[in-house]
Amino acid sequence: MPIDLHTHSDRSDGTQSPRELVDAANQLGLDAIALTDHDTTEGWEEALTAARAAGIGLVPGLEISCRYLGAGVHLLAYFVDPDFGPLLTELDRILDGRNSRLPAIVERLRDLGIDISAKDVHHVSGPTAAMGRPHVADALVAKGVCRDREDAFRRYLSPGRPAYVDRYAADLVEMIGLVGEAGGVSVIAHPWTRIGGAVLDDQALGTLASKGLAGVEVDHPDHDEHARARLRRIATDLDLVITGSSDYHGEGKASRFALGANSTARSELDRLIAVAGAASAATRRSGPPVVFR
Repeated sequence: MPIDLHTHSDRSDGTQSPRELVDAANQLGLDAIALTDHDTTEGWEEALTAARAAGIGLVPGLEISCRYLGAGVHLLAYFVDPDFGPLLTELDRILDGRNSRLPAIVERLRDLGIDISAKDVHHVSGPTAAMGRPHVADALVAKGVCRDREDAFRRYLSPGRPAYVDRYAADLVEMIGLVGEAGGVSVIAHPWTRIGGAVLDDQALGTLASKGLAGVEVDHPDHDEHARARLRRIATDLDLVITGSSDYHGEGKASRFALGANSTARSELDRLIAVAGAASAATRRSGPPVVFR
């Protein structure tokens, strides 16, 4: 049965609570999902409780904002000890960067003649722990300035657009090391999309594998069949775990990101679990509980 290892709740930029996300996955007949909110573990407890009640598998994870060779890259981290101090310090720095750039983005939009405030953004962001550009996009949609998130990013919020503001992101190689020290396992998210696509070639992935990277997200809605085939060959040559997922954000992304749109083989998830188990044993870090059917 399908296993979706990359989803988001309203604790970052998804539009459903962790419980609603788990219930939606259960109704679709998914065998397991990973909750991978941006730079936060805040939704884990609610998701784990909901998964136990529903009888669906739940893998606790997060998607961490990183930088590699000057480019933004996202790293999926699974099974980490959420109380590991050095990891928490880096996540706090990333979240502070998210929150501190909001006033600058709002100011740029106001300079463009758009009547928007930080209060407008907080009104639509809900209980998020990871404030981000998608929430600004939602505020622009609510005000009738943009049609949807994609329109807001295309016109205002993407790099090179008039309201884009950069922020802090962790060093990718250092973060791979921190994830391992926290008893977890790391997978590069959507390596050949607009985020990271310019720097994550086969040589770079080989270098990252030598630094402890465990896997590559191959089957992703933004990867076409040619990209998936090439990534699968590279991952196989490097003995990296191959994952697949939807990158689901509820109503926050287009229909091609539907929950369960791509899946991970159970044998590949078992490989991730084995790598995380070895890291946990080596570091004596106790990761979060994992729920399986």
